[in-house]
Amino acid sequence: MNAGAPAPLDLLAALFAGEGAAEYLGEEVTQAEHMLQAGALAEAAGAPAHLVAAALLHDIGHFHGTVTGHDLMEEGLDNRHSHTGADWLARWFGPEVTEPVRLHVAAKRYLCTAEPGYFGLLSEASVHTLRVQGGPMTARQARAFEALPGAADAVAVRRWDERAKDPLGVTPDFAHFRPLLASLLRTRD
Repeated sequence: MNAGAPAPLDLLAALFAGEGAAEYLGEEVTQAEHMLQAGALAEAAGAPAHLVAAALLHDIGHFHGTVTGHDLMEEGLDNRHSHTGADWLARWFGPEVTEPVRLHVAAKRYLCTAEPGYFGLLSEASVHTLRVQGGPMTARQARAFEALPGAADAVAVRRWDERAKDPLGVTPDFAHFRPLLASLLRTRD
């Protein structure tokens, strides 16, 4: 860690409080509310700590100031936020957290192919981003996705992701998840 740089969890908390307060791709929740809801849904489902963390952090790649530098989604281009976010998080978390983050967009594409009716569950914003991200997978792509390590975890994160858009949802704040995240850090906060 760089001298003078904020500790990882302090940096994440600042992102949730700062950029996280921004509009979330036309949804009725902010980016932080969406991510906190996803983490809370994973926690309520009894998911293991690494999956709660992945659900909580899955869209960190949308935080374009610190993580990606520019939000291409606003221009109708894939910002590859899943890959960028996973790579950024890999400084502090292992693949059990980062790979579901990396694969959560692919999981949406997969579910649209593998499960009839899944497309109908997508919000208007998710339908738009699905088009930008390559649309539903082909049958061959879906089989390849299923064989990836972490694919099942990514599908679980994706399911919480889509449900985490409730404008009336009450969720814990970032501080609630801090001990769980601290337990997963490669370098302690």
